[in-house]
Amino acid sequence: MSTLEKTHIQLGYIPLLDCISILWAKHRGYFDELGLDVTLVKEASWASLRDRLAFGLLDAAHCLSGILPAASIGTDHIGIPFQTPLVLSVNRAYISLSQKLCFDLGITHNDTATEVAAKVVTAIQNGQNIQLAHVFANSIHHFCIREWLALADAELAQSIKLRILPPPYMVEALSNNVIDGFCVGEPWNTQGEVLGLSQIVASSQNIIPEIADKVLAVTKEWATAHPNTLQAITQAIEKAQREIKTMQNFSQIWALLTEYEVLQFECSDRIHVQEFYKIQNIIRNFIHDTAIPKVEDFEWLIQQMAKWSNVQVDHAELKNLSQQCIIQL
Repeated sequence: MSTLEKTHIQLGYIPLLDCISILWAKHRGYFDELGLDVTLVKEASWASLRDRLAFGLLDAAHCLSGILPAASIGTDHIGIPFQTPLVLSVNRAYISLSQKLCFDLGITHNDTATEVAAKVVTAIQNGQNIQLAHVFANSIHHFCIREWLALADAELAQSIKLRILPPPYMVEALSNNVIDGFCVGEPWNTQGEVLGLSQIVASSQNIIPEIADKVLAVTKEWATAHPNTLQAITQAIEKAQREIKTMQNFSQIWALLTEYEVLQFECSDRIHVQEFYKIQNIIRNFIHDTAIPKVEDFEWLIQQMAKWSNVQVDHAELKNLSQQCIIQL
């Protein structure tokens, strides 16, 4: 390893299952092995994480993929470009509705995503006030919930006002009747079900393509100034990803997720057993064949911003804008 330009690293994350490779790299000493002294920083929201990363309070971060192209095309009002060398997860969001709403609308576990969308849209068209939320304007979660509603009514999907809430507050907001449903990553959908508050009604995998969801992000300026450090951070997380993918005993992973307050409910091979194995399967499969970022993913994200957020995009520049989000190590 070449000389590190910086060794004391502030690495931000949001408590979601797909930050696990970062937590595991820290726990196993993989950062230490490469000469890095990494401090993990839990952020309250994607907006605060983006801002703190942009202005240098964080060196790197577990980040929504959509934040990168939003900066690339200048719609985030900050104007500081971000780049990624590594995908942390691919398209593992879910849509959940309150159990009360599901009962009132006759939504069952046998209904398809399209059938549920039709029941929700019909209720809204009939004057029912249904409040839905996602995690951030530039996220697959935002686009997923609109594409889901569009299965029943494209015009309503475009016009409906959606709330934005940080992932850890989704279940609380639903419990307090602030919202009736949400699209978020795990474990918050499962937590809602375990608490008897919500029901998972659709998976993003059945609505949108296999798109990078979270990535390791840095600013372009930081990447240019710290190439060896960025390579070391990436290498440590990649090592954690490989180990997690083939892991058989998840007891240490479970303890880590609990310690960092990612999991806030009891779940084991004896209690909430189906959820226990479901979460293990999700964690093992955040990455498929490769964690190398794909230009096509960022092209899709920009196209979704144009479709749902009225962003003006020069399609002749689409590939170039998307390539700016990726750094080759």
